[in-house]
Amino acid sequence: MPSADEIFTKVQATLVDALGVDDDDVKPEATLIGDLGAESIDFLDIVFRLEKNFGITIPRGELFPENLAESKVKKGDVEVPVVADGVVTEAGIELLRSKMPHADIDSFAGDPKVANLPNLFTVEMICKFITARVP
Repeated sequence: MPSADEIFTKVQATLVDALGVDDDDVKPEATLIGDLGAESIDFLDIVFRLEKNFGITIPRGELFPENLAESKVKKGDVEVPVVADGVVTEAGIELLRSKMPHADIDSFAGDPKVANLPNLFTVEMICKFITARVP
């Protein structure tokens, strides 16, 4: 199993190649969208490159879940929205925890506005995801 430093270095190189950013910009706390300028189309390229660089398969939506804001979760016999009035609900927080155990959901839960969802996608989140997947 590669060390945390080896994983970070490969993730860093992957993001530099995919996004055309400098090595120095790719820090663990950097957000993909806000800090590194990633767009939705870049997420597919990042997944493809991570799969190639780490020799793993990443099923669609596993690293970067899709359509979370439109989702509903079942609570007993009732479907509960994941988002209400621009804020991720408690049910939505639970869904995020189950779908994204590699992300810092606790920090997000402190200010769970939908506008803050992109802040979940950090370099560190990718490194944690890869650490859990690489043999």
